[in-house]
Amino acid sequence: MAKARTKGEVTAAGTTRSEFRKSNGAIGLRVVDGKLTLLNRKVFNVLMYHAQLAREPGIGAPIDTPASKKYFWVPLSELARDARYDSKDMQFLRKQLTDMQNIKLMMETDQQWTSERLIASVTFANPKGLHSQSGQVWVGFAFPPEVHENVMKPQTYTKLSILYQGVLRSGSALALYEICRRYATNPTKVTSIEPYEYWYGALTGNPVPDGVDLPPYKYFKRDTIKPAIAEINALTDIEIELVEHKNGRRVERLQFRIAFAQQPQLELPAAPLIDVELMQRVISLGFTPNDAADLVAEHGEAKIHAALSFVQQRVEAKNSAPLESPAAYFRWSLTSASAAAMEAHEKKVKPARKRAEPDVMEMYMAARGKRALELFKEMDEDERVAVYERFREQATGKVAPLVRLLDHGVSRTLLSMWYANDLWGAPNALDIAQFVQQVGFIPPQAPGSPA
Repeated sequence: MAKARTKGEVTAAGTTRSEFRKSNGAIGLRVVDGKLTLLNRKVFNVLMYHAQLAREPGIGAPIDTPASKKYFWVPLSELARDARYDSKDMQFLRKQLTDMQNIKLMMETDQQWTSERLIASVTFANPKGLHSQSGQVWVGFAFPPEVHENVMKPQTYTKLSILYQGVLRSGSALALYEICRRYATNPTKVTSIEPYEYWYGALTGNPVPDGVDLPPYKYFKRDTIKPAIAEINALTDIEIELVEHKNGRRVERLQFRIAFAQQPQLELPAAPLIDVELMQRVISLGFTPNDAADLVAEHGEAKIHAALSFVQQRVEAKNSAPLESPAAYFRWSLTSASAAAMEAHEKKVKPARKRAEPDVMEMYMAARGKRALELFKEMDEDERVAVYERFREQATGKVAPLVRLLDHGVSRTLLSMWYANDLWGAPNALDIAQFVQQVGFIPPQAPGSPA
């Protein structure tokens, strides 16, 4: 029986510890059924990694059966660690593995068109007994034929690191990182130019059926592209920049410019914990389990708890209209535009609660919200009405009428933060650094909410 390769060795393909080869055809996969989430993207990469370490099926099989020789094997605990899945709820991780059998891909080359599943088969085994409290649970997995060849014998491939894929907090950031990393060694240092529909499917992991209208590009840019770019530039070994190609005023095609980071991350932060109980609370608002897992992983426990509290207070508000879509209101409360409003609402509802000193981000968001409100007040009447109408269309839940808006605390704060985001986009490291330079020091108290 062949010996399994250990992680400290250099493989025959020249990859080093923590690296794996991903076929360029498997980067930016086109999903035609199911959805690629953050966790199953990570798990799929980890399965590829361990399959390449083993070199062939059957290595290290924990049980001796004819079928076991057809699977690649990895301890469940090791798979969880490499995918940065820190929760003790292994049932949810198992569900992710089985759900991956339902993700249908389309792969196409000049000579071949193939419809394939992400994983052909998955099995769990424990030599001491599957329900035993002792022993070790192993995961056996097999790829469909075309996927197997792409994993084990890629003709053209990109070397990716398990470490960098582990620290990214959203599926869109991981997908974009892989695509851009593929082109990082290309002399042009830019990705191919693709239509908006391609990037929407590649980054969200959702199917894009022909004839179906996608969300307006400006919202995809705000909610998906810009946060993904910020993650990649802050946490990985490359820095990327969006390049838009327009037809008149309409953005139709996109590409990304790539450069290696001058000082790549040396100490990578721990990945977020997936708290399944917290996830269930998110699911109860109307989200699917996969979407809930992505939200918890992307935003972190503290922000999810705050948003849940914000939604609950809105539901229980006696003087407000019934909340038609708690899920949409929850998503709104997670955006940077509503962060300060959420905080202000918390302080209003629970004034006795002791609060930690504000951080630089909170100070910056409050300051630019105040400036945005000043600009709103300086507009002429027609401009103010146009801005207010856009704000009201995008806000989830009831907001005060324009004539009373500036006297209504929560609506005023929501408007100020929304308009700041509309004017200047999501904050970046340069904006915050310039703000710190301007104030000269971090005062012990945060500036007041926009008034």
